[in-house]
Amino acid sequence: MPPELPEGMEEGATPPELPEGAERGMPPEGGNPPAMPGGGPGGAQSAPETYEAVNTMEEDATLSGEIRSTAADENAVLVTAGTTTVEQASVVRQSADSTGGDAASFYGVGAAVLTTGGTVTVRNSVIETDAAGGAGVFAYGDGVAYVSDTTIATRQDTSGGIHVAGGGTLYAQNLSVTTEGESAAAIRSDRGGGTMVVEGGSYATSGVGSPAVYVTADISISDAELSASGSEALCLEGLNAVRLYDCDLSGAMADLEQNDNTWTVIVYQSMSGDAQIGKGRFEMSGGTLTSANGGVFYTTNTESEFVLSDVDISAAQDSEYFLRATGNANQRGWGQSGQNGAQCTFTGLNQRMEGDVQWDSISTLNLYLTQGSQLTGAIVQDESCAGEGGDGRCDLYIDADSTWTVTGDSVLTNLHCAGRIVDEDGNAVAILAQDGTVLAQGESAYTVTVASYDDACDLTGAGALSGASVEA
Repeated sequence: MPPELPEGMEEGATPPELPEGAERGMPPEGGNPPAMPGGGPGGAQSAPETYEAVNTMEEDATLSGEIRSTAADENAVLVTAGTTTVEQASVVRQSADSTGGDAASFYGVGAAVLTTGGTVTVRNSVIETDAAGGAGVFAYGDGVAYVSDTTIATRQDTSGGIHVAGGGTLYAQNLSVTTEGESAAAIRSDRGGGTMVVEGGSYATSGVGSPAVYVTADISISDAELSASGSEALCLEGLNAVRLYDCDLSGAMADLEQNDNTWTVIVYQSMSGDAQIGKGRFEMSGGTLTSANGGVFYTTNTESEFVLSDVDISAAQDSEYFLRATGNANQRGWGQSGQNGAQCTFTGLNQRMEGDVQWDSISTLNLYLTQGSQLTGAIVQDESCAGEGGDGRCDLYIDADSTWTVTGDSVLTNLHCAGRIVDEDGNAVAILAQDGTVLAQGESAYTVTVASYDDACDLTGAGALSGASVEA
């Protein structure tokens, strides 16, 4: 279940419990990642010694009416201590001279509303920004933000709608958020992470490289509409997690030459230094996931875990895959070619899945079909980004209530099936050993080739929804 928001989102209210393992106002374990060598992506960007702001709030106060900021790299409201309420306000942040960049992304320089050490409550207001780096509401460090019943619209690059970094904490309820620029996720996080709890509302982006949700933090979202018309729907990097409950998530990423493929949800490690290396976790329960272009789930150069339960998934007509867990060609610096595979566990709980599953020999994929899940597609070994190869594997676990409908000849490593494996006509599919020995008879034209096969299904390694468990 999603964590509850404070009733009424009132200032001074006791915040809800954070997801297990998260700490309020603290960056992820290990602090900010080190700078990348050679001045490349992820280079060091020091926190500003001071911020420029129209209103610097150091004690309890209330702001309303029009609040306008027009200077370069300036905040309209900066909260450093105490509790500030922004209510029935029109906050306008406009500047043609703002620089945006890392200072805006990491520390909130130029955001309309920024809290770095106090608490800010924003409600029944309108926030508009037209400046590079002009985020709507930004929580950094020990700052805590409560935002409700508010409209946020940003127009320029690196201008997220709601944003945390450096360990900030933000709670949002019933917001209408739109962004137009590049690198301007509607729900955005950056270096040092933080915690976000979002309930209801709509979050829409139109810029390239601007997913609806960009995850370098611990983020829980429920009952929200999340859409990206010029980007993937969601991007998760490094040792971070996102949980979606009854959300409508959609993406429309363009085909770009710099990418090996096109995806809708990606879990990866960019090596920029913006996210600590470790397992990324994507969890989605209920709701819908719609892909307008490319494949659905892609994971590369990282350890990842996906858990899906009863999500209505609509793939693009030209979708190349449902799940791709492979290396990449390193055109964007994502690890070292031939060594940048995925270590992925993917669990379906009463989940319908359509499309091929792709893996390679420098990756490890454990795929679990449980609680009546159905996979319709082939499992394909794709070595196009595997270099000289490795000793990776793809293991498939099918419980007694689940089915794999095979749509093409398939290759995997270890098959554990207590359920059904048939083709689209209902014919049993033959299971072959790598030397051609028939391990299980079938009438289908398709075959499944494996290193080992058994009819038991141990779900010990399967994923589960937060607060739940998977029974063997």
